[in-house]
Amino acid sequence: MRVAFFADTFLPKIDGIVTVMCLLIDHLETRGIETAVIAPKLGAERYKNTPIIGVPGVTMPLYPELKLGPPTLHTYQQFKAFQPDLAHCIHPFLIGGFGMLMAKRLNIPRVASFHLDVARLTHHFKIGFVAPAANRLTRMLFNWADYSLAPSRLIQREMIQMGIRNVGLWGRGVDAERFNPGYYSPDMREQLSGGHPDESILLYVGRLSSEKRLETLRPLLETLPNTRLALVGDGPARAQLENYFAGTKTTFMGFMQGEALSQAYASADIFVFPSALETFGLVVVEAMAAGLPVVASRVGGVGDVVQEGRTGYTFEVGDIASMIAGVQQIAASREKRIEMGNIARAFAETQTWPAMMDEVVDLYIRLIESYRDKKAA
Repeated sequence: MRVAFFADTFLPKIDGIVTVMCLLIDHLETRGIETAVIAPKLGAERYKNTPIIGVPGVTMPLYPELKLGPPTLHTYQQFKAFQPDLAHCIHPFLIGGFGMLMAKRLNIPRVASFHLDVARLTHHFKIGFVAPAANRLTRMLFNWADYSLAPSRLIQREMIQMGIRNVGLWGRGVDAERFNPGYYSPDMREQLSGGHPDESILLYVGRLSSEKRLETLRPLLETLPNTRLALVGDGPARAQLENYFAGTKTTFMGFMQGEALSQAYASADIFVFPSALETFGLVVVEAMAAGLPVVASRVGGVGDVVQEGRTGYTFEVGDIASMIAGVQQIAASREKRIEMGNIARAFAETQTWPAMMDEVVDLYIRLIESYRDKKAA
């Protein structure tokens, strides 16, 4: 089997979408499935054994980390030469939209997976007047697919309400060995706390950008004594946030990966996630795997993984009072925090990536066989 992926973002850029793509490609390789990626031309030509067919593009004004442009005739020729059995469009937009047409031209099955809420993103960038058009475009592109995949039950319901047909669920897993309480490090705790390891450490991991609503975390530091905040990640809002949090008990750790990231999760006390825009929120279940109770906004897949009062607390986006209350309830008792962290860890151990990815492989097989039956009829 050969699977071609179309995406508007890929390596060397790293975000939740790219992480999921790489995990899926890794899993497909273990199943003996060949893959190729058609994505913006950003310098990377391969990911392990997977060739990257680069599409030239221009920098997006509202999202400078992204370069976009339409696939060319040469792109189609390379795609065709790969001889794919199926095309998987990672949230079809520009490259993925053309990918749908290319796959239709080759008469192969098409899968589309939802990774970005474009309509909500338009409101964030204060161009909400185009949201209805964005929804219509999303509905049209996803309905070009034979089958669509939602990352959470919340998004699945919204996709169906939008008018998208044949919507299944592709949940998110976690590597419970990589994200594990065993990675606790006194040295890392010293760094996260800015040299005050005996104080409670609130941890955020992710992109430093305005849609993450990180400025809403400052009231936590102003309300809760003996509490520190560690922000792991980088992004366009870093300089602004460093200025905003100046003089508070906040440590900016920068981008982290590998063992250092595992240690950061395991060496904190509570994971806080105030984001206003997510389709799932991989970092939430990673934190849970590391044994951290979670206080997070009700976005994306948070409702699928956080058990209210057992593994954490959730709040509506922007409800700072509820966020503070959730952190207070966990921080008030060391025993409760440890118990909630243990339950969170136990849940995360059931959310394995191989099981999630095998469901996608089974879908590929069904669609390919269905197309073969139609051609044979």
